[in-house]
Amino acid sequence: HLGIPTVYGLDQMHGTTYSAGGTLFPGAINMAATFNRDLVYKMGEIVAYETRACNVPWIYGPCIDLGRMQAWSRQYESFGEDVFLSSEMGAAALRGMQGDNPNHIDAYHVAGCLKHYFAYGAPYNGLDRSPARLSYEELREKQFAPFLRGIREGALSIMTNSSNVNGVRGTVNREFITDWLKEGLGWDGMVVTDWGDIDGAVTSDRVVPTAKEAIRLAINAGVDMMMVPSQFTYNGLLKELVEEGGVSMERIDDAVRRILRLKHRVGLFEQPNTFAKDYPKFGSEEFAAYSRQAALESIVLLKNDSVDSQSRLLPIKQGTRLLVCGPNANSMRTLNGGWSYTWQGDGADREEFTGHFNTIYEALRNKFGSNHVTLVEGVSYDSKRWAMDHADNIGD
Repeated sequence: HLGIPTVYGLDQMHGTTYSAGGTLFPGAINMAATFNRDLVYKMGEIVAYETRACNVPWIYGPCIDLGRMQAWSRQYESFGEDVFLSSEMGAAALRGMQGDNPNHIDAYHVAGCLKHYFAYGAPYNGLDRSPARLSYEELREKQFAPFLRGIREGALSIMTNSSNVNGVRGTVNREFITDWLKEGLGWDGMVVTDWGDIDGAVTSDRVVPTAKEAIRLAINAGVDMMMVPSQFTYNGLLKELVEEGGVSMERIDDAVRRILRLKHRVGLFEQPNTFAKDYPKFGSEEFAAYSRQAALESIVLLKNDSVDSQSRLLPIKQGTRLLVCGPNANSMRTLNGGWSYTWQGDGADREEFTGHFNTIYEALRNKFGSNHVTLVEGVSYDSKRWAMDHADNIGD
């Protein structure tokens, strides 16, 4: 009714992962293994193009968490543990997504969203969305550094940390969001939470007793947009807080300005919709060639030694008998990884998405012949989990 367009975003985490027929790239940890900024830039450019073809101008990425804890180190979602490498790869992906002028995003680029701000990738117990315990020096010189690089590259938005750092939840950490980011860097972009994270202040961290109090802490800390897709009470609660003096109108005005600024920068007021017919390269062989090149460059050969070159394992010779085993051997889900068609990647097993591709076993069988390749899948992840869940009921 105000004539202000809605902005939509997607978790396109390694290529166009949430759009049927889009171009998937190797996961971020594989892209880091290429050490090739140009390929990461091209991935950002392609995912931006294909996401715009879906009428979406915003991507929740790149993910630049640092995997510096041995308990949860090189997770597939980010570029690894090295500060310089992660900063460079994140900056390259962001440039590809946003183009040369972040203030005026054209119809072939999108706004990026650096995540998860920050130290999300360093949980001390190795579990997702778990607390981090880090020194000030580690936070400032290491965990913060890739985000600083992204801000200097023109990042238009940032997503907060889902867990807590040194006892303070990412969504309510005024020091990190306002002091370090907005005021410390003079940054005029927008801060959004991750999925349902304000609830976590009540349900997991238990620092406040109600959602209303969690909203007050988050908004006053500097959060501009709350990602609460499954609830409709937040607007009313925020309005009550403003009327009661718990949140100032100045803070509301600042958040609204930042959201409107993002919508202006991606051109929604001039062109609120983009259409698939204007993006003929969507899912093209041209784009797939870049993904294949990235996959090839990301391969790391650990060892191929032998007394003489003739007896080395690689390259595998025709006529060799091969045993392919393990739950990853004949699975598209584990080959594609998470954020592939669905959040945990189970959509990759669906025929309409990946039926025309090969698993590792299928590729080897096609190359060396079914008579020379034997498959033993072994225990699947699901069956092992079932056994653990039912251990008390299993006899000797």
